[in-house]
Amino acid sequence: METPKIFESEYRFCLILWEQEPVNSTKLVELCKAQLGWSKATTYTVIRRLGERGVLVNENAMVRSLVSKEQAQQSRVEEMVEETFQGDLPAFLAAFTRGRKLNAREVAQLKELIDSYEEE
Repeated sequence: METPKIFESEYRFCLILWEQEPVNSTKLVELCKAQLGWSKATTYTVIRRLGERGVLVNENAMVRSLVSKEQAQQSRVEEMVEETFQGDLPAFLAAFTRGRKLNAREVAQLKELIDSYEEE
């Protein structure tokens, strides 16, 4: 199943949801006002839109996600690699690591990840 599109402002909302879920919609309105500066109407509009796209469910004023943070992150990265690098993962990794020094732990983790794919 393809992960529904989550736009940037919706993603910031989802970060709050993932941290608090399941959460009462009234509490979610308070959190969004405090953390995002959103009005009640904006928060309920985002809840409705994300519900329509299958990202979350709002039942009896309790909101919970149907898409995990990891699924959303994977979808966003895949979309960015496809749009910006025409699906060229090595070009993405080169651009991502250019300009920043990877520490030994990060290098080891990347090698381990690549090795795990070679074993499959």
